[in-house]
Amino acid sequence: MNGTWLWLLVPLAPLLGCLALAIWRERAIGGLWLCCLPALAAALWPMPELFLPWIWEGVRWGGEDPLGRAWLGFSALLWGCAGIFAVSSMAGQAHLLRFWTCWLLALSGNLLLIIAADAMSFYLGFSLMSLSAYGLIVHNGGPGPRRAGRLYLQLAILGEMLLLAGLLLRAHDAGGSFDFFGWQALPLDGLTLALLMIGLGLKAGFWPLHVWLPQAHPAAPAPASAVLSGAMIKAGVLGLWRCLPETDPLLESLSGPLLLMGMFGAFYGALLGLCNPRSKAVLAYSSVSQMGWFVMILALIWRHPDQLGVLAAVLMLFGVHHGLAKGALFLAAGMSHESRLPWYAWLLLAMPALALAGLPLSSGGVAKEALKEAWYGGEFALWIPILGIASVGTALLVLRALWLMYQDQPPAPGRRPPLAQWAPWALLSLLPLAMPWLWPALRTPMMEHLAPADFWGLLWPLLLGLALAVLVIRRGWRVPPRLAQLPQPALRLSLGTRWLVLHPPLAELQPQPDRQRWRRRERAWNRLWRGNALNLSIWLIALLLWLGWAWRF
Repeated sequence: MNGTWLWLLVPLAPLLGCLALAIWRERAIGGLWLCCLPALAAALWPMPELFLPWIWEGVRWGGEDPLGRAWLGFSALLWGCAGIFAVSSMAGQAHLLRFWTCWLLALSGNLLLIIAADAMSFYLGFSLMSLSAYGLIVHNGGPGPRRAGRLYLQLAILGEMLLLAGLLLRAHDAGGSFDFFGWQALPLDGLTLALLMIGLGLKAGFWPLHVWLPQAHPAAPAPASAVLSGAMIKAGVLGLWRCLPETDPLLESLSGPLLLMGMFGAFYGALLGLCNPRSKAVLAYSSVSQMGWFVMILALIWRHPDQLGVLAAVLMLFGVHHGLAKGALFLAAGMSHESRLPWYAWLLLAMPALALAGLPLSSGGVAKEALKEAWYGGEFALWIPILGIASVGTALLVLRALWLMYQDQPPAPGRRPPLAQWAPWALLSLLPLAMPWLWPALRTPMMEHLAPADFWGLLWPLLLGLALAVLVIRRGWRVPPRLAQLPQPALRLSLGTRWLVLHPPLAELQPQPDRQRWRRRERAWNRLWRGNALNLSIWLIALLLWLGWAWRF
């Protein structure tokens, strides 16, 4: 099989972890992070696709697609580091078996949708991941997590229904084929595009489909938030890349509005994040803002299919960079809430934060320079200055998150985080600076943009954001209470839906059968069959056999 069996282990290893959890219970928790190793090996070891016709026709897993392998590699690494962190940070909590069962199921679904080369496998992994993530969001219990989990579950189910409808329409146009490769040559209609954009956009969390993100992240434990923002929301972006054609007149005509939507989402997430007083909510709005950048990249791909290779590489770099940096920040939010961090921890924490803002020689800086270079050659080159302003918003957002984490620390030094939390978090924090030197896909564009002008183009938004942050702190400015408590129509709609379910507007029908009437009919039926039951049965079977024979002809 030339090692293709390893693709089978990628989604099955977490399911085997569920089996180990059922047998050894709490004793198995410490080794559950090992379930990520087959996925990490598959990302590092190129292998041909695995065909599984015994599951259903056309099932294919894996392949040597660079974007898919990079997505699989950073997802496995993030899940593994967050898993090690969770073993230590959640030790002694209640309902651990429930949490780890949901964790492993969500991990299995996430890995399956990444390696899926057919729509049915993708949808199976997508649904498994989405529904299992509900258990991670509501794990802490209480009114807040329950409200956040209910909103998430309502939108997740709606998104899956729309996604399934879009996939079935796409498969119908392909003559019943669910192969992603075959879909690339098929034209796209408006209804299918709307279904796929909304269904996958609800998971990706880009504006205006982001409403569950600011509710879910503050409610979930820190390791769950890390994988939810770093890995799971990328499933929506990956699904759009796989399900939609690379060149299509409809996509090309809508690329301009989609680009504007992405830009608005980048600013919208930054502005609302600056108004929020909770560090994890600020990081959630940062994810909404960053998803706007992903929408812009997809819009550029659909507008300029001749630059497909370059922009696909940019999409890959942004996915890896954002996933690892955001995972490190969410883990740090959990650490700072539980203990007071030393000064060198804040130096480590600054690395992923500044990388998100585009620090030169970091993964974020390299990704943004690659995006600018591809953008210059297209029809929207005049819009590039807006990217600099959006980078200022990102810088302000991450600096506010760091400031809120600092204020969120306990007043007394207390116990330092154990090594089981320090080690995975430090690894994720160092990667934004180490990856451009270790990974050729980042090293090559970094070496191409070492000119002073390139450095200044990345540095001035960061310096301006830092200057504005210092000015705000020195002046003692505070967010007005009205902006800190913005209305949440999505949450109200969710609560209204719950009320309607519990209190339906129409009274429940209570059947009141006429027992005497039905008893008389029963007696008449029994008299009819008395004595002739055998003959009537024979004639009825003969009639059915004749109808079956006639139907064949």
